[in-house]
Amino acid sequence: LSLSKCSSKTMNPSLLCNTTHLPNAFLLTVTLLEADSKSMRSMSGSRRNSGSSLVSSSSASSNLSHLEEDTWILWGRIVNEWEEWRRKKEKLLKELIHKGIPHHFRAIVWQLLANAADMPVKNQYSELLKMSSPCEKLIRRDIARTYPEHEFFKGQDSLGQEVLFNVMKAYSLVDREVGYCQGSAFIVGLLLMQMPEEEAFCVFVRLMQEYRLRELFKPSMAELGLCIYQFEYMLQEQLPELNVHFRSQSFHTSMYASSWFLTLYLTFFPLPVATRIFDIFMYEGLEIIFRVGIAILQYNQAELIQLDMEGMSQHFQKVIPHQFDSCPDKLVLKAYQVKYNPKKMKRYIKITLTVLQRLRTENRLLKQRIETLEKGQVTRALEAEENYVIKRELAVARQQCAAATENLEKAQETIRLLQEQKVTIHLCLQFQI
Repeated sequence: LSLSKCSSKTMNPSLLCNTTHLPNAFLLTVTLLEADSKSMRSMSGSRRNSGSSLVSSSSASSNLSHLEEDTWILWGRIVNEWEEWRRKKEKLLKELIHKGIPHHFRAIVWQLLANAADMPVKNQYSELLKMSSPCEKLIRRDIARTYPEHEFFKGQDSLGQEVLFNVMKAYSLVDREVGYCQGSAFIVGLLLMQMPEEEAFCVFVRLMQEYRLRELFKPSMAELGLCIYQFEYMLQEQLPELNVHFRSQSFHTSMYASSWFLTLYLTFFPLPVATRIFDIFMYEGLEIIFRVGIAILQYNQAELIQLDMEGMSQHFQKVIPHQFDSCPDKLVLKAYQVKYNPKKMKRYIKITLTVLQRLRTENRLLKQRIETLEKGQVTRALEAEENYVIKRELAVARQQCAAATENLEKAQETIRLLQEQKVTIHLCLQFQI
């Protein structure tokens, strides 16, 4: 972030080399880095001339400093000649990225790898910050949980939390379908550790658009399910014994691997290791996430097979994340010993999509069946209710009919008696006459 505050007026044009194709932010950083590189050469030269005893006592550190100097010079050349390296030296560039991008070059190289320089959306950033987002409350709630131990993000009013909120809010306004999704803040947080918020915003937009992340973070998370299925196919094929053990313990892939895909190992490994994986992700995409996942399982297979579900959960939480703290290169090496066939992965996608389509069809038919049954139940319930009403009315009618019949019989008896009385009276009258 401090680089963004430097004035371009302090630049020495002679240090820029051939950088006309780079944006201004890159030019400034390259200038500072090359100036530091020259200072390192000057310091190492004076160190060599300071006496034989000093050289002898610091030969190891001198060799290290030469290595660092050579690395800086090499990456400075790569940045200056970026298009040529991407076109003609891609294999060597890939090997260098696997070894890790030097910290001071990450901001530049990540932006170049993502092709995020001078994106039109960058001009909208300041205006987006003036707008309100329906996701603001949710973003605020999660920010305190993002890298809580990192100095840059410590404290409610820290600069890190403020710029992280800004970037997440701006993206939620640019992509209202995705809005904000938990996990994405860790990716943005890592970007903000390397570059100013406007550049971090542009890189994040590019990652969402071009690296399958947008599909991962959609509300349905269908892409995450697809990645989990692909990973399970690799697990079945390359570690069948471990896969059987996982199934026997009901230790589902989503229980341990979901966060790998959603946060790119940023919540699983310590930052130095996770950042090395992120370097490669910026160049190769999600392939490295699959490779590292299988490498982790291969490395821990013997221990995991001996554990039950609870033991495996503890092993994933407490043991595995720190196995490569002292040597991230070991993890990268093991990741590239994993068999990964892009054509087969595409076939896995087709198989998975076929399975998902079949499941969706079955689910749709099942829903239709449930709706039909529910309608039938409703119809039968209505019929039962109508029958009950009819039966009740019929019972009332029968009671009324019985009462009416009884009254009729009484009336008929009364009429009979009256008729008999009438006849008797008539006879009496005749007798008197």
